[in-house]
Amino acid sequence: MSFEITVDGRPVPVIPGQSVGAALHAAGITSWRTTRHGGRPRGLFCGIGVCFDCLVTVNGRESQRACLVEAMPGDEVTTS
Repeated sequence: MSFEITVDGRPVPVIPGQSVGAALHAAGITSWRTTRHGGRPRGLFCGIGVCFDCLVTVNGRESQRACLVEAMPGDEVTTS
């Protein structure tokens, strides 16, 4: 049964077993941070935890790779 997480204060639907990154992508959110130099948009890139393009804060834990963190009911995600 689906549930929601909160991303930057707005609800995002999640299918059980989805990563935070997959839930964001499925909700049409394809970019949630920018590069330090040049301000280029970043989101999911490799999707398997090799790169660091999808970093988010989950429940206060900074620098989490969204593609590796399984979304759980009530999670609060913030982006940069």
